[in-house]
Amino acid sequence: MPGTSRDLTRLRTAITAFFALDGFLFAGWVVRIPAIKHQTGASAGDLGLALLGVSAGAVLTMTLTGRLCRRYGSHQVTVACAVLLSLSVALPPLTHSVLALGAVLLIFGAAYGGINVAFNSAAVDLVTALRRPIMPSFHAAFSLGGMVGAGLGGLVAGALSPTLHLAGLAVVGLLVTARPAPTLLRHEPPSAPTPAPSAPSAPETSRRPQGRVRGLVIVFGLIAGCTAYGEGAMADWGALHLEQDLDASSGVAALGYTCFALAMTIGRLSGTALLERLGHGRTVVAGGATAAAGMLLGSLAPSLWIALLGFAVTGLGLANLFPVAVERAGTLAGPNGVATASTFGYGGMLLGPPAIGFMADWLSLPVALTSVAVLAAIATLIGLATRRAVPN
Repeated sequence: MPGTSRDLTRLRTAITAFFALDGFLFAGWVVRIPAIKHQTGASAGDLGLALLGVSAGAVLTMTLTGRLCRRYGSHQVTVACAVLLSLSVALPPLTHSVLALGAVLLIFGAAYGGINVAFNSAAVDLVTALRRPIMPSFHAAFSLGGMVGAGLGGLVAGALSPTLHLAGLAVVGLLVTARPAPTLLRHEPPSAPTPAPSAPSAPETSRRPQGRVRGLVIVFGLIAGCTAYGEGAMADWGALHLEQDLDASSGVAALGYTCFALAMTIGRLSGTALLERLGHGRTVVAGGATAAAGMLLGSLAPSLWIALLGFAVTGLGLANLFPVAVERAGTLAGPNGVATASTFGYGGMLLGPPAIGFMADWLSLPVALTSVAVLAAIATLIGLATRRAVPN
């Protein structure tokens, strides 16, 4: 079991690498969605149904991943899911029907949901051991990976077919997994240090009625779900909105997610300092309000460059909401709280895109994307109502 500062640093680096890889592979897939939509001849509604395969696979896996982590360890499950995610990202461009696309996305979603629960569990153990609010830094790595993946996708969109592009990502994913995997497999998750006699202790939380604790955990899960809905929407529909509604080329359309991911990365890199300065409650309120304003601008803007600005503002606002929600739930209920909030969060990320597809068919894609602003506003209101529920 790691106990030295060097061991903890190595674990932090290894876990960070898996967060970055996850974002990189996911973004590589999403920037090719317009091409795969054309390849399968899917309507917006059909694509929404196919994307539901990602959601279903992830949700089914999340219900099992906690048990697998308890039995085999979060580190081992992280590595196994990284291998499956790397292999499955190459499958979507091999399909030529909505049904086949949905089937392979079920596998991709299972890997995606599994690795997110596993490495978030590993990260929470490390955060507890270090006793610092560094969770945003892990999610910054996810965003940075997404930015790089989307940027690379934009560069190669005109030169490589989706098949060659995503096959290349699969190879990169396996190579990257091989590097930090031995560190995780050699070390068990660290234990929290014994608190000093004068340090505040968990009994303050444990004295809360269990029903209230469960209710607050669900509330923080709702914050995670509302904000992650926006991440999923930007990933799966942002490029298509720019290409379809604002006449952007495929390469320029990929810049939408790049701007979003870059702003989110900057916000998360500064997240620890922001949390230490403002506290968790005010960080949620400010971030939710910023994201709501940014998404209204991004979805309803009449020009490409104003929309890109709106996407960036949205990313900055959403940056720290999910990490804060997971951390607050963990403060209240330990690992079970983290698992609940993570499930709500990634459920929102994965269920949001199909919902937007259906709304786009009924209304229009720009109007459907304003639902991101609505949910960010709801997260802001929840943040206001619960800002004193858990001490900073």
